Amino acid sequence: MKLVPVQPIPESVYKKVGFYWYETPESPPYIADELIVISPEEGDAYYRAAGELYDLFIAAGQHVIDHRLYEELDIPPTLIPLIEETWNDDAHFHLIGRFDLAGGLDGQPIKLIEFNADTPSLIFEVALIQWLLLRHNNLDEERQYNRLYETLKESFTRIRKYHTPAGEDDSPIPCALFSCFNLGREDENTTRLLEEIAYESGFITSFEYIEDVTFSGEKGIGNSEGEVCDYWFKLVPYELMVSEEPELVKMLTAIVGNRKTVLLNPPYTLLFQSKGLLKILWDLFPRHPLLLETTREPLPGKSWVEKKTFGREGANIRILGPIGELLASTPGEYQNFQAIYQEFTELPRDSAGKSYQAGVFFSYEPCGLGFRRESGIIQNFSQFIGHFVG
Repeated sequence: MKLVPVQPIPESVYKKVGFYWYETPESPPYIADELIVISPEEGDAYYRAAGELYDLFIAAGQHVIDHRLYEELDIPPTLIPLIEETWNDDAHFHLIGRFDLAGGLDGQPIKLIEFNADTPSLIFEVALIQWLLLRHNNLDEERQYNRLYETLKESFTRIRKYHTPAGEDDSPIPCALFSCFNLGREDENTTRLLEEIAYESGFITSFEYIEDVTFSGEKGIGNSEGEVCDYWFKLVPYELMVSEEPELVKMLTAIVGNRKTVLLNPPYTLLFQSKGLLKILWDLFPRHPLLLETTREPLPGKSWVEKKTFGREGANIRILGPIGELLASTPGEYQNFQAIYQEFTELPRDSAGKSYQAGVFFSYEPCGLGFRRESGIIQNFSQFIGHFVG
């Protein structure tokens, strides 16, 4: 593995672009002052893997729907109508997701860790920050596997085509409302970045904290002034809605059924978000070179990673040895979800023993590569490290 040092971006620049979460509770700094040097062959392999994996997820999602396997994915019954309604309607476009991958460096085979199919983090870091790192260090900005910003603009343009009937050039410009909880700058500025990209692609846009959004089964979803929008992007997990706002799920079901407002990301992404689908993938495509064996119970003789179906940000992870001994773990708030067991695989390591996990964003196509690194299990505050094609 080759790393090259770079000059860190000044705090004043971070603040100018709205990136306020560059500070972490502990050292080292959240944005690494190094870049991973990858080859074009390695970058191409990451993108090919993400494209092939997305096709596998589509096949596995259809299998779940056809065979009513929602319980295996920990999906509540109240969300099933939303999932099926949006799965069968092309107007419900999957805007963005991120594959987390092991391997891919130093000749290691690429393996799927999981798919963050809904409300993925790192959009800001991949789309803007690692690009700024190259520019700040007088490096060629094009020498990066990163068209996330541009591809999202293209995806919003595709979304507009679903709204505008063919041949009607005077059709109204669609409007999109962007929302998150009022909990901090990271969620808000990530949401506002997506709003800016939608605006640049031709949408009328607005932002509201989710607490101020209006919902009507007959009219649709609107801002605090009651202006109804064609699309609603929410940086809120669907599974959280079920536990915290069950009445909202009923309202969204009516809104989608009445074709009033389209949800971004669509509810069917919950199929992909559930780590229970990793087990379905292994059942359907056993020994696929991109997959790791995944079971409901740890089998003896192998090391396993225990995950919760809807765990996030590296929480509630347990790594178990060949005889079931606990090797490492993280705390979390997802203990009430079902567990799956994924075969343990080593991440690429540098000379200091730090592990590297690749992330590839997908929006109609693979479009943005970034890395996290950590001395142990990758978590929310693990370092982000950019890359450069050498």
